[in-house]
Amino acid sequence: MPASPKFAHVVFQTSQPREMRDWYCAVLDGHVVYQDDALSFITFDEEHHRVALIHPAVPLKRRTPDTAAMHHVAYTFEPIDDLLARYVLLRDQPILPAVCIAHGVTTSMYCRDPDGNMVEMQIDRFEEPGDATAYMKGPEYAADSVGPSFDPEALLKARHDGATAEELSDRAWALKADLPDPMPVLMGGGD
Repeated sequence: MPASPKFAHVVFQTSQPREMRDWYCAVLDGHVVYQDDALSFITFDEEHHRVALIHPAVPLKRRTPDTAAMHHVAYTFEPIDDLLARYVLLRDQPILPAVCIAHGVTTSMYCRDPDGNMVEMQIDRFEEPGDATAYMKGPEYAADSVGPSFDPEALLKARHDGATAEELSDRAWALKADLPDPMPVLMGGGD
């Protein structure tokens, strides 16, 4: 049986290399490993680069909702307090989520980079992958595979007020807010 690959990096083509570099360094608490007129390599862990930027000499258009492209790249935080700390750090810069969704399998905040690409910052609800798969095959997920929106400030307040990660990973707390359907923003519509 062949070995399974592991994820190495994602590469974006951009006409805004400085803005994209600074944004990804801020969002991922990363740093530039290498940069020249054509390329930028950014990492936030032991890998030599996790995000690369190609900056061609021709102007590029910003991603639009009707562009065929990768939808988003996701980064997992452990525990919920790390996700909330990153939210506060970015909020104060200000880099704000376009939409936040209690997927049930993850609790996720989606931000748009300067070119309009989505980046998901999430926590996993289940410690074991098999439990996550079972949830995704269950009735709650079948009834709504996306899940409800949530207010990140409400999540932050609930955690500060003593709510557990388990309570905040369940869709029930987000459903109480009765916020608009997250799909229009998730699919590229207005924030």
